[in-house]
Amino acid sequence: MAIVVQKFGGTSVSSAERIKNVAARITSTKAAGNDVVVIVSAMGDTTDDLITLLKQVTDNPDPREYDMLLSTGEQVSAALLTMAIHGLGYKAVSLTGWQAGVHTEDIPSKARITHIKLDRIQKEIGEGKIVIVTGFQGIDIHGDITTIGRGGSDTSAVVIAAALKADVCEIFTDVDGVYTADPRIVKDARKLKTVSYDEMLELASLGAQVLHPRSVECAKNYGLVIHLRSSMSDVEGTLIKEDKMEKKDVVSGVALDTNIAKVGILKIPDKPGIAAKLFKALGDENINVDMIIQSIHSSGAHADMAFTVNKMEMKKAVDVTNNVARELGAEGVVSDGNVAKISIVGVGMISKPGVAGTMFEALGKNGINIEMISTSEIKISCVIKAEQGKKAMEILHKEFDLGK
Repeated sequence: MAIVVQKFGGTSVSSAERIKNVAARITSTKAAGNDVVVIVSAMGDTTDDLITLLKQVTDNPDPREYDMLLSTGEQVSAALLTMAIHGLGYKAVSLTGWQAGVHTEDIPSKARITHIKLDRIQKEIGEGKIVIVTGFQGIDIHGDITTIGRGGSDTSAVVIAAALKADVCEIFTDVDGVYTADPRIVKDARKLKTVSYDEMLELASLGAQVLHPRSVECAKNYGLVIHLRSSMSDVEGTLIKEDKMEKKDVVSGVALDTNIAKVGILKIPDKPGIAAKLFKALGDENINVDMIIQSIHSSGAHADMAFTVNKMEMKKAVDVTNNVARELGAEGVVSDGNVAKISIVGVGMISKPGVAGTMFEALGKNGINIEMISTSEIKISCVIKAEQGKKAMEILHKEFDLGK
């Protein structure tokens, strides 16, 4: 008997009717002779609504209570889905993250899963039940409920699937696969049949919001195949798995991230240990830094440094950087929240020279100025003005012939 892990996102369970449709899909998988474990997100915009409500109460929420509040959204959808399955004549049980044995770090709102105790899940499976688990949450060493970051239900699903040694992890969402670009922006964006772990990890990290980056990282570590597909239809989606064939396409996709901000520190002393002091201070505040550039002044005594962070963390990052700037005697700190990151991704870039030049030329001849550049073996990212993001995506999708 196969073990199938399925995850349904907020859009998939956003109404009573959709919950009933999901219940029918789950029970058909069970009827085919499989053991089924399901991970669910909160209904629709529930998490956003809870955050809006929170802001009406306080501007400075206690981190523990923040997680306690947000964890309730998944409990609602899990209980409703379980009762819908009961209505179809099947045995099922809903479990919170901690009841399901999901253990995490004690870092509120962005904890990482450390391990899974499968006793309860395996007991319920052994009794012939479909097990519905709340995604996005777990329990820390203090016995407190934690959440694992927005989109963390994907990670919950993959980690539980890996622990169970599941045959497949199906991620159901409101899109029917991974595309060469956001189909809402680029009309001729093409659905990919397969994507390698490395490419999907880059795309997810760079703004393609179909999968949480940590879920892809975990799937790669355990060699778990993810089937990303639509909850609204039965069409095949995209398989994310190890790619053992040599890639023919130089570029597989274009990603746009509008949720970034740029922070710069001006005229800091150019000597050993300065960068370490700044980025350790940011790390101590759990601020994740992405792109970093340093430019040296002609005198050689000073340098400017710029980096990008999540837009929601811009104010906090500026405050930390200001403290470091005063300590180092830097000239000042600047920031800009009106930026976006446009990226191209493809394992074929490794063996193909001139890709960066093609990208920069395409942007330049269309009047798009590049403010920062970051590269790896399989991706090139540029920070540009936010209002030019969609135009840049269309230009690069066409430049690299991704619609064919």
